[in-house]
Amino acid sequence: MTALDFTPRPGAAPLPRMVLAQAGAETRAMLRNGEQLLLTMIIPILLLVGFSAAPLIDVGGQRIDFVAPGILALAVMSTAFTGQAIATGFERRYGVLKRLGATPLSRAGLLLAKTCAVLAVEAAQAVVISGVALALGWSPHGNPLWAVLLVLLGTAAFSGLALLMAGTLRAEATLAGANLVYLVLLGLGGVLFPLSSFPSGAQPVLRLLPIGALTDGMRSVLGQGAGLPAGPLLVLACWAAVTLLLAARTFRWE
Repeated sequence: MTALDFTPRPGAAPLPRMVLAQAGAETRAMLRNGEQLLLTMIIPILLLVGFSAAPLIDVGGQRIDFVAPGILALAVMSTAFTGQAIATGFERRYGVLKRLGATPLSRAGLLLAKTCAVLAVEAAQAVVISGVALALGWSPHGNPLWAVLLVLLGTAAFSGLALLMAGTLRAEATLAGANLVYLVLLGLGGVLFPLSSFPSGAQPVLRLLPIGALTDGMRSVLGQGAGLPAGPLLVLACWAAVTLLLAARTFRWE
């Protein structure tokens, strides 16, 4: 009979297991938080239903076909930017990041876990919002792979902005700033109103905003069945590269 070995084996778990465990904890914390749930699920769905049913905008076709891609883009911004900036800012203030930095999970592993959590919540958002939109009569077109690529680059761009803000400002300033930027981009980013309704001189500038590029790309792919949205992808890639680089150079963990 083989004897059982109860000798302690201290040591860190493999990195993938640590990342998955932390990502699971981050995801559960995001979904249990009432304010986060309001921001990531309830507000986008209310806007989707309200603006697709009420004759508030003239888009030259079915309103749901115009509104649904914009709401999907808004969901990415809500989770990757606003929610992540506020949560990370307060984690830094209360010393959560400092304590996590003392664990075997490296800082790169922590950032990877946060990214995985954001993508998991975005996947849930996409399923719920798309389900509601389909029930309202939405008929998406185009190659969904292009939409996925837009979401990934949009997530990177907004995550860079979130970490840049949360890593340099006080938690209260991050809270106020993230909500203000959210409202400004909601109004100016083509989420609910077409960018063509803005003055012609402002339209090129608005299309260079990350939310403007994301809504433009999502709408061209899912609403018009266009091919590779090269312009929006290039804008989002530039935002992602610049903001993530700045965040990596300026982020303070304490």
